[in-house]
Amino acid sequence: MNTITIVLALAAVVVISIAVIVITQMREKARIERVRKITALEDSYKRCSRLLSELPGQYLTPDLKLLILKRMDDVCNDLAGLKSALPVEKWRDAVRQRKTQIRENRDEVQPVRIDSPEKANYVKELLQNLFKMLEAMHKSGRIDGATAKKNLKYVLFLVHKTHADLHVFQARDHIRQNQIRKAIHAYHLASTEMGKSRDNPLAMKAVKSFRTRIKELEAMNLQDGSSRSEAPESTLDKQWDNFLHDTEWKKKADYDD
Repeated sequence: MNTITIVLALAAVVVISIAVIVITQMREKARIERVRKITALEDSYKRCSRLLSELPGQYLTPDLKLLILKRMDDVCNDLAGLKSALPVEKWRDAVRQRKTQIRENRDEVQPVRIDSPEKANYVKELLQNLFKMLEAMHKSGRIDGATAKKNLKYVLFLVHKTHADLHVFQARDHIRQNQIRKAIHAYHLASTEMGKSRDNPLAMKAVKSFRTRIKELEAMNLQDGSSRSEAPESTLDKQWDNFLHDTEWKKKADYDD
């Protein structure tokens, strides 16, 4: 072999080695990216499942549940395209069954009382996750602007209601202990929270009811301590427990404005 042949042979070996290394690295990057996508999609599915199972049942309207299930269905489609080893078909079947139950009004919901700061904070965290999910679905074109606006406004309303729930629970507890001034303060805080959803007729009806309850308690607080009787459960307190189910509260609500 002459010198030129040797140099060309060595150059060819170098080029082939570099090509092998580049191809190997590209394959490894593709494998890592595929694993990353599968993990992210699996996390997204599980977050949606948590929203359906752990958000208070009274918060989840049929529209919201169907949007969450739509996201879960989209995740299954994406995972199927990546040929993951996850039980995608099982998940799809579960999503289809839940959709059918909702559309046939057979999907039972369990109301949850917001009776501690820890529970209120946890529900708020779930609602923030729901808000981010709806935003992402809108940005990706999976839901239209009107649907996104309507449901995002409703989720914000639920955040305010979560705080109001806690204040109402605390007010009732203060009343049971005959601490009327503290109860009045708690109802003021509940009214302030609901007042943050000024464009929601349902929230404004709640604010008016809180103000009525405050006046009742203020009148009671003016009585002499020795003659003051135990505060009875008000109509507001009875209605509040069914706030998102009572048609009398809901019939004027309109989130499309």
